[in-house]
Amino acid sequence: MDLGIAGKTALVAASTGGLGLAVARALAAEGVRVAIVGRRRDRAKEIVAELQAAYGTGTAGNGASGIATKGFDAVAIEADLTTPEGIESAVEQTVADLGPIDILVLNGPGPKPGAAATLSSDDIAAAFDLLVKPQHALVSHVLPGMRERRWGRILAIGSSGVTAPLPNLAVSNTGRAALAGYLKTLAAEVALDEVTVNLLLPGRIATDRVTQLDQAAAKRRGTTLEDIQLESRKTIPARRYGEPAEFGAAAAFLCSAPASYITGVALRCDGGLIRSL
Repeated sequence: MDLGIAGKTALVAASTGGLGLAVARALAAEGVRVAIVGRRRDRAKEIVAELQAAYGTGTAGNGASGIATKGFDAVAIEADLTTPEGIESAVEQTVADLGPIDILVLNGPGPKPGAAATLSSDDIAAAFDLLVKPQHALVSHVLPGMRERRWGRILAIGSSGVTAPLPNLAVSNTGRAALAGYLKTLAAEVALDEVTVNLLLPGRIATDRVTQLDQAAAKRRGTTLEDIQLESRKTIPARRYGEPAEFGAAAAFLCSAPASYITGVALRCDGGLIRSL
């Protein structure tokens, strides 16, 4: 399938690792000009070099869908997207180097684990400071241009906790649910402008973040990482953790031209982990 997004420009937040990087790679494979944004300048530059070698002009010239990637480009941007200054800088540099932003992928670090019964007022504030306020600021910078051009894709990398709150992740469950409510409301408001707004909810995807959570669970329960992973796989109908590339492929489709009638959706990529529809 030709996703129809070759030559578009994407800003992918927190894309120097994990699911953000998986999405950036999938978009680059479709010929999208990608801004790799994160706090690790050297890592961002390494990723840009990797993408340029794979998809840049003068290489094989075809993305994953067999489309021409002529004009593909990528840029490394060091920015702290939890600050207004970092957000403004990232947006301005993306536009200056790659052009107006057509695709915005919202992503960020997961907050610390913790039980709901022990949440402090600072923890509640942190849920919004990490998982709502930066995403809202990014949308506010980018959305007017999308609406004016009558084309845009806003996709948030969420968590299956949006659908079924996860044990010992109370801060994450709180903040991500609030973000989902904001984005669902926004989706209806901008649909007439041909801007879609969706969430993609990972289950157990094999990233460093998931490994860290499994290690924390192992320490808390006095067992091994391997035992926690085996126990976790048994709860997944697919009986395995997902691959980052599988998540990236789902994200690329939601950002595509053929997905223009899909908006206000929270799509799970979880191997059947959450049993509700």
